[in-house]
Amino acid sequence: MKPDKPRLDGPPDRSSETTPAIRVRDLVKRYPGRPPVEAVRGLSLTVCQGECFGLLGPNGAGKTTTIEILEGLLTPTSGSVEVLGLSWARDEGRLRELIGVSLQETRLSEKLSLLETVRLFRSFYSSGIEPLAALELVGLVHKAAARVSDVSGGERQRLAVATAVVGWPRLLFLDEPTTGLDPQSRRQIWSLVEMFRGCGHTVMLTTHFMDEAERLCDRLAIVDAGRIIAEGTPAELLAEFGVAHLDDVFVKLAGRRLSESGWTEPVGPGNGDRVGADAEAGR
Repeated sequence: MKPDKPRLDGPPDRSSETTPAIRVRDLVKRYPGRPPVEAVRGLSLTVCQGECFGLLGPNGAGKTTTIEILEGLLTPTSGSVEVLGLSWARDEGRLRELIGVSLQETRLSEKLSLLETVRLFRSFYSSGIEPLAALELVGLVHKAAARVSDVSGGERQRLAVATAVVGWPRLLFLDEPTTGLDPQSRRQIWSLVEMFRGCGHTVMLTTHFMDEAERLCDRLAIVDAGRIIAEGTPAELLAEFGVAHLDDVFVKLAGRRLSESGWTEPVGPGNGDRVGADAEAGR
């Protein structure tokens, strides 16, 4: 039975909720080369506490680079970043206690059991939830004794999410959390995100799944080629562009369709121009 509210081992750290969870201004990340590669190009955004904010866009758009800068894993070339009112340059130790991170590819020790893995991550936090409760939230409590080497790729991905929530962080980062998961596992992660946000915590996720963004995100930013090309609530974006689906918003903005694989494809008769079809049908 899934717990209604995971039990904390200690009191959560709460600061003023008027402080944005994330504030980014003119963020640039440039990699050296001939020519240099600019993965993020002057990106600015604000994420309020208690909301689920999504970065939506194709592979190579700069979503992972942006979120890894926010997680303190990469250093920006220029621009300013505040996370929970703190700076990675000054407050790294404190920030590590306040955030949870599920990377696009999380490498875990093959020899540990799932429960031992979550216990290890729980030890990094002064308070949080019981490791078994974290496994229960992602539907893996029945695999608690199994070694990481013996579980499927989808189960490893759910384990990575369990390690991100076991500290019951104020801010949860999820980078493409449901890529490669079966429909039931996807819905389980969606339910976890909704419960986490319902407890007053903040979630920032990246995704290329339009249905995921529309269901989970209070607000989202559509990113392409390192820039934000649109931002708002899903309903605001649909209304602004006069379409019924978020992927059609991307088509109108970028002139390309975002596929289920995360790559873009040209729009035309061979790919089903649904924007035109919907317009003709009055949808």
